[in-house]
Amino acid sequence: MFKPKGPYCQSCGMPLSKDKEGGGTEPDGARSSEFCSHCYKGGKFTLPDLTMDQMIERVHGKMSKMRIRGFLARRFHEDIPNLKRWVNR
Repeated sequence: MFKPKGPYCQSCGMPLSKDKEGGGTEPDGARSSEFCSHCYKGGKFTLPDLTMDQMIERVHGKMSKMRIRGFLARRFHEDIPNLKRWVNR
């Protein structure tokens, strides 16, 4: 099955190659190699209180807006529980 090339954001699963800003930022302004600009800015999560289930819903909503539905959309967000941000929660 087609899957965009990684690395992937370790919060939402978006391929970092698709991030128009080139990734999130660390406290010193350097680009993050782990998180996208939608999830991580200035060394902090943009939505720090977001739960994993809420993230799954956000990703599902984004996929629906992009007209990616059904099996393919589920495939993209089923990996979220395995991402670094959510593994030890």
